[in-house]
Amino acid sequence: MQPILAVTVPFFALVLCGWLAAQRGLLPDSAIPGLNAYVLYFALPCMLFRFGASTPLLELLNPAVLLVYLLAALLMVFGAIAFTLGDRVHLKDAAFGALVAAFPNSGFMGVPLLVALLGPAAAGPVICTLLVDLVLTSSLCIALAQAQGAAGHGARAAAVRALRGAFANPLPWAIALGAAFSVAGLVLSGPPEAVVRLLGDSATPVALFTIGAVLARAGRHAHTRTPPALYLPVAAMKLALHPLLVFGLAAAAARLGAPLTAFQVTALTLTAALPSASNVSMLAERYGADDGRIARIILSSTAAAFVSFTLLAWAFGAQPVR
Repeated sequence: MQPILAVTVPFFALVLCGWLAAQRGLLPDSAIPGLNAYVLYFALPCMLFRFGASTPLLELLNPAVLLVYLLAALLMVFGAIAFTLGDRVHLKDAAFGALVAAFPNSGFMGVPLLVALLGPAAAGPVICTLLVDLVLTSSLCIALAQAQGAAGHGARAAAVRALRGAFANPLPWAIALGAAFSVAGLVLSGPPEAVVRLLGDSATPVALFTIGAVLARAGRHAHTRTPPALYLPVAAMKLALHPLLVFGLAAAAARLGAPLTAFQVTALTLTAALPSASNVSMLAERYGADDGRIARIILSSTAAAFVSFTLLAWAFGAQPVR
């Protein structure tokens, strides 16, 4: 347990530092979008490019991993909507609640954390899950949220807009460029390599700090007060049901002959056990959903994940890389 805590404590401590900095006013709200933009458009793409360039293509786009994780995501999305939809939670809010139930923080937190816990080989499965969530899970949930009150052409237009937004995200393109370098056998050198390395190395601390700052801002600027009964069950679904579902599907697929190793099952399960993606709170605000409820789901899942994720990593026998 101690080697695992030596990895998870610093990761979650950086999130706490960002939250405290924003909560106490040391980091003004006006600076948070700049931090987020730096991570999203500069640091994280460089980190993902480096992992993509050093990982075989079939590990980045493993069909078995993609299909198992996509099936789990679909079950989580429609299950969460069915569970939460009602008089107090309409379709738009239920769709964004389903997104935070199914979309772990695999970009800002998951890739560096899983690599630190399991080794560089974990990058492939985690990047697979990130591609599914960035392109398909988020597009589906945004389309469902925008389809409220729309039918036919309106629903199709919502889906098209959601897909356009997904493809405007720089992260899938950074992964694709890294994969192209891997396939072509190209290697950066000289000043370009140094720039990419410096930006990529800054991704983890700045991203974790930004998660905390984003959560603090979202909590302060939430327009509604949400009773615990409307957000704690969704946070529990994210931290308990999602990893259990991924593990069950992956283990069943492996027993049926799918080319999934025990290592990949572990990496997928721990990815699903991560807290909810922090950027969904900004998406909910942009699309006019109940951002207060979404922010509280993300915040509670992030706080509780320190215990639940650490225990699960210990149960799987994770061996941190030194």
